[in-house]
Amino acid sequence: MKKLFMLGIAAMAMAALSARAGDAKALYEQNCTKCHGAEGKGDTKMGQKLGAKDYSDAKVQDALKDDAAIKAISEGVKDKDGKTLMKGTDGISVVDAKALVAYMRTFKK
Repeated sequence: MKKLFMLGIAAMAMAALSARAGDAKALYEQNCTKCHGAEGKGDTKMGQKLGAKDYSDAKVQDALKDDAAIKAISEGVKDKDGKTLMKGTDGISVVDAKALVAYMRTFKK
């Protein structure tokens, strides 16, 4: 009985993680693709104009720290002169921002 219970808990956790990954993809498509592109390359018109990084590049991914990415998603990014390069995602939870970062990590080649 104890094994069945643990198996049930594990199955529910896997389902929740899978749902979260689907949610992150949907959030990314809704909020990020305009600049970062569907594959995270930053090769869209807007991405090129704003200098979006190529998140499929392993070196770019390695340099990006999760905390900084979560902060950028939540609060946005400004250049050294204070010009907004990326708006923060309104109403996003920390859990969703973390899920977005995890989804972004899948772009690494």
